[in-house]
Amino acid sequence: MASRLIVIGGVAAGMSAAAKARRTDRDLEIIAYEKGSFISYAACGMPYWLAGDIPDHEKLIVRSPEQMRKQGIQVQVRHEVTAIEADTRTVTVKDLENENTFTQGYDRLVLGTGARPAWPPLGSTGLPGVFGLRSLESGLALQQFIRENSPQKAVIVGGGYIAIEMAETFRRLGLDATMMVRSGKILRSTLDDDMRELVEAELARYGVRVITGTLTSLEGDDQVVAAASAHERVPCDLVLMGMGARPNVELAKAAGATLGPTGAIATDAYMRTNLPDVYAAGDCCEVLNLVTGKPAYIPLGSTANKQGRVAGENAAGGQARFGSVVGTMVVRCFNLVVASTGLTAARASAAGFKVQETMVRAKDISHYFPGASDIHVKLVVDGSRDRLLGGQIVGSRGVAKRIDVLATALYNRMSITELRQLDLSYAPPFAPVWDPILVAANVAAKE
Repeated sequence: MASRLIVIGGVAAGMSAAAKARRTDRDLEIIAYEKGSFISYAACGMPYWLAGDIPDHEKLIVRSPEQMRKQGIQVQVRHEVTAIEADTRTVTVKDLENENTFTQGYDRLVLGTGARPAWPPLGSTGLPGVFGLRSLESGLALQQFIRENSPQKAVIVGGGYIAIEMAETFRRLGLDATMMVRSGKILRSTLDDDMRELVEAELARYGVRVITGTLTSLEGDDQVVAAASAHERVPCDLVLMGMGARPNVELAKAAGATLGPTGAIATDAYMRTNLPDVYAAGDCCEVLNLVTGKPAYIPLGSTANKQGRVAGENAAGGQARFGSVVGTMVVRCFNLVVASTGLTAARASAAGFKVQETMVRAKDISHYFPGASDIHVKLVVDGSRDRLLGGQIVGSRGVAKRIDVLATALYNRMSITELRQLDLSYAPPFAPVWDPILVAANVAAKE
């Protein structure tokens, strides 16, 4: 009799796990339960779909339940797993369409429950016009609200990636946009102040106001009419919660899974939890930060897909390993591209490193070539060991390529001496003879 694998969650990690498990063991019975109506979709593309760059939300869907079933994977949408009994190896499942509840046994289990938007503890967050943006359903609801109500003023609570992307989206749709950020610092965990100033200037250039404050109340009866902090009341008819994500761990915790210091599920390099034959992957999990050597919570789609593959292969009898991450990100802010990898200077100092900072401004292509523009590169170095700890880049082009170079350098624990010796590509339309990364490395070596 074939073993049965149950996958809880049907987006990045869950569907990657199911697909890899099928390729690893053709005889394995695989059942995936997804609480929502969609599986395997590109959540990171939603701001661009809402802005009109992508014509139809269906373009974001990578695989449908029917396509997965053709691969021998039983996918049940609108089915919520409400309990896991690790001792008896059963799950309790609620069919959300007809309210039926049933139990299903498993031999192995993969948790891919993901994350949810962080919402403030306010009773008024249920007002019409208040949205999060994590699931495709939430994106469809936001799109419908904009079409039917033609809002004029939006408040984005938070200053992370989604908040930046949605500030641009709202402005492109003709809305006034105000970002309410508790610390007043956008992208606080990924940019230092000197690089952040460049992004804030771009936001201001396109009419996005950034204010300091913690959301204390939402006003309105039939619809939200204002968002308020202790110091300022901002009239609005649309509020987006962009305060980051929190791991969905309640199901795992109730089953006895160990949570790590970040509050997400702890796993080993094989994506195993402490529960027998139970794996976890994606935004519900911790990762190991390669630079600090400590657990971190960095919910990114790229990481979720990789972890899902490892969990799926191992749940089907393999021995794959997931290593660590350096936290590489890139986001568009109007005409700027903003990227970061590794540690900021602030986080490196907090981690106990002796920090040396270097920031340079250079041209992204040869200075004489038409269209050359400024690009800013910042390197964070352990001054006691000459080791690269992180990097940040802000410019209009060539940013994503260059941050990937720094991420690769971090993975290989390169020193600044080694970084400045890299043989990087050169041609006037693409890069100067001295690439900005090499310029920054040369300056860092002299400081």
